[in-house]
Amino acid sequence: MEFVFPVLLIGIALLAVITLAKSVRIVPQQRQDVVERLGRYKRTLNPGLNVLLPFVDAVRTKVDMREQVVSFPPQPVITSDNLVVSIDTVLYFKVVDSVRATYEISNFLQAIEQLTVTTLRNVIGSLDLERALTSREEINRHLSGVLDETTGRWGIKVTRVEIKAIEPPPSIRDSMEKQMRAERDRRAAILNAEGHKQSQILSAEGEKQAAVLRADGDRQARILQAEGQAKAIRTVFDAIHQANPSQKVLAYQYLQALPQIANGTANKVWIVPAELTKALEGMGGALGGLSQMVGDAPSPQASDDASAVEREAAEAAQAAAAAAQEIHDEVRVAEAKATGGKGPQGLPAPEPVTPASLLNDTSDQRERG
Repeated sequence: MEFVFPVLLIGIALLAVITLAKSVRIVPQQRQDVVERLGRYKRTLNPGLNVLLPFVDAVRTKVDMREQVVSFPPQPVITSDNLVVSIDTVLYFKVVDSVRATYEISNFLQAIEQLTVTTLRNVIGSLDLERALTSREEINRHLSGVLDETTGRWGIKVTRVEIKAIEPPPSIRDSMEKQMRAERDRRAAILNAEGHKQSQILSAEGEKQAAVLRADGDRQARILQAEGQAKAIRTVFDAIHQANPSQKVLAYQYLQALPQIANGTANKVWIVPAELTKALEGMGGALGGLSQMVGDAPSPQASDDASAVEREAAEAAQAAAAAAQEIHDEVRVAEAKATGGKGPQGLPAPEPVTPASLLNDTSDQRERG
């Protein structure tokens, strides 16, 4: 008897603890527990502290009320052009009614997976490969509508369905890569051709503008040069008319220009003009008539100037005669080479002009004046 009483007390305490544990149920947030009493649905436990009837009430299922994500394995699907593609899907859903999710279907997750596969095969079967690859949004909307309508009576809400990957056969992938590469090569060739065309157009426009500018610059330069020459000629012409030179001065200037006419490597024949004698006569007459002007007596300074002019005229005539003689000799040598040593059969050669003859003509003219 002494040992029975303590054991009885221990058993009663243990029974009280077990009874208390089965009577109190703490449910976490975003979870609902379905309670059955003697095998029949009694109530749903909400988050927090709940009290049950021990040994009579029992928790059937614990339902997670949060939104869940399920990724289904790849499923082979045949398109309308008889190509087998592998499609991966991702499903987003949440339980809105824990009682219906518990009693309306035994395994709602497996049911959702099979429903997704069958619906996906129906949708993809009506599309070809190219449209299936470019119509993911349309496929997602269709799957979401069918699943939401079917799973609504199970107390489940399908929030979103996504096509994760569509994998065509390896041969089709190779063909698609080749096609894409060819398309990119074509676009690159077109872009290169357009760039080359634009560069040629810009180069041609630049050359055109440069040619126009060069031509305009040349035209402006020639116009300015012509204007400068015209202004210089006009200035010289005005100066000559204002000075009113006599014919004798012009003849003297012509005599000074004779050596410059004879100078040059390209001169093969030098002809002494017939006006040279007249010019020298005019010079002689001008020099001799300085002392015979009416009312003018020659002064010593005028005599010195006339002597200087005469000497200068003599030097110029001598230089011109020397140049003429040199050109004459070159012409005779050239004629001898051309005729093989024989003299020309045409007109007789003119007599060479010497400085003495030029000076004598000038002196005679002066004496006649």
